[in-house]
Amino acid sequence: MTQASSGSYIEHHLEHLQLNLDTMTMGNNGFWTLNLDTFIIGLITALMIGGVLRYVAVRIQSGVPSRLQSFVEVAVDFVARSVGETYHGKSLLIAPLALTLLLWIFFMNAMDLLPVDLVPMIVEGFGPEKFKIVPTADPNMTFAMSISVFFLVLYYNFTQKGWHLGKEVLTQPFGPYLFPLNILFRLIEELVRPFSLALRLFGNMFAGELIFVIIAMLPWWAQWLPGGIWAIFHILIISIQAFIFMMLTIAYLAMAHETH
Repeated sequence: MTQASSGSYIEHHLEHLQLNLDTMTMGNNGFWTLNLDTFIIGLITALMIGGVLRYVAVRIQSGVPSRLQSFVEVAVDFVARSVGETYHGKSLLIAPLALTLLLWIFFMNAMDLLPVDLVPMIVEGFGPEKFKIVPTADPNMTFAMSISVFFLVLYYNFTQKGWHLGKEVLTQPFGPYLFPLNILFRLIEELVRPFSLALRLFGNMFAGELIFVIIAMLPWWAQWLPGGIWAIFHILIISIQAFIFMMLTIAYLAMAHETH
């Protein structure tokens, strides 16, 4: 494969199927552009997770559970313990939110384990020439989740702390006499959180996707060993990234509830 064809192959796999929301035609038009592949895969994985959890919930049985029920119970118990160790408030939203983030991010990440050319070739049969299958390798998706968490943190800061929030912003960490510095540090602290959540997840998944694309450029007989090794390692990465996003979300929401 020549350098030019290698570059075009990588570029092709890193481009999104885009919808112009202004004219409702395919293509990029600046801000009002939807990455349609990110939206479709994100929606499909969300519906699959919701459907499976609903299926297990209505068919739950005591005694010897099915393998699917056992998996769901392990996931729910793991999230419940993680929330209980970090968050000590009374909100009924935190645990379901944490479970949703963990499962949704994990399965969106896991799309990277599919063969690089499989889904794009299937989609190409219906017309579109570009289709990225890893929603979390799109900063639009990761920032959408992190900004949602950011607004939740702001909401709980205002509703749970009340007047104490103003005192906290003005006096911590340097005391009341250095309140301009306190305000500056608080603004930096709050604004860094959504950026750190989004960019950490995006960076890891984009790099993992790029490595799979590079491996796919090798001759078919040379792909198995590096591809298999990277796939095994990548399973660890996608699990850790989903866990980190969930735990940081719990930690930020727990801090928003604490007044000391």
